[in-house]
Amino acid sequence: MTTAFFARQERFDAVGSTNDVVRDWLAGGTPEVCLAVADEQTAGRGRNGRTWSAPRGAALLLSLGFRPRWLAPEHTWRLAATAALAMADAAEEAAGLPDGLIRLKWPNDLVRVADGADGQTEVRKVAGLLGETAGLGSDDPRVVVGLGINADWPASAFPPQLAGTMTSLREASGGRPVDLALLLDAFLSRLEVRIEALRGGRFDVADWIARQATTGHTIRLDHPDGRSEIVSALGVDVGTGALVVADPAAANGERSVHAAEIGRLRLEPDDRAPVRSGV
Repeated sequence: MTTAFFARQERFDAVGSTNDVVRDWLAGGTPEVCLAVADEQTAGRGRNGRTWSAPRGAALLLSLGFRPRWLAPEHTWRLAATAALAMADAAEEAAGLPDGLIRLKWPNDLVRVADGADGQTEVRKVAGLLGETAGLGSDDPRVVVGLGINADWPASAFPPQLAGTMTSLREASGGRPVDLALLLDAFLSRLEVRIEALRGGRFDVADWIARQATTGHTIRLDHPDGRSEIVSALGVDVGTGALVVADPAAANGERSVHAAEIGRLRLEPDDRAPVRSGV
């Protein structure tokens, strides 16, 4: 990472939310790229208004701020996707994990897919990203990408209500301690390379497709209106960032999902669903 990549970067002992810090910076005129890192968040949040918290020293908590005049508004989602890919690479290096072990659960969660005690495949969340935007399509677009990754967090300290669905890099590596400073450095160096490529019009389509955990599986989709449905995930659309699922009622047998969440289901192989290339 070169210092010129960041227009502003600060580390905080504790803040309410790093996303709020960076959003205020951008609103005040701070140029991109800006970075806020916190040892602790007292009002962290996730998707759909959920709270997000972690013990001090257990997770890497940060937010990035962009003014992406160089990116078409319909491709703004690629900023969060690029950050997710950079963190997946960095997490594998910092925790000594095999390449490709950290996967993406659409749209941007980082997960570990592994065999459970009963022999079924289970998905456990390692990290989450929250993207927030303002002014897209105007001459002052602003994007904040918040990221929290469970790093040096032992399973014995997991919140009881989440212990069955989460994991950490420490647990994925068999109990090996994870150095948050090294994880941050690994992430920032990869982020710079990937963002500069994105500025040049190059998005890592191959890695984004390859890391998708749900492709070829039957999943539960939870929609914003409260509906849930069981569908076959075919892949992702690299033009829009949408999840592509099978739909027998559609003319081409598939449809794109732009706003929903994948429910907490173990992934079952779906022999009925062909895997879509995503391009």
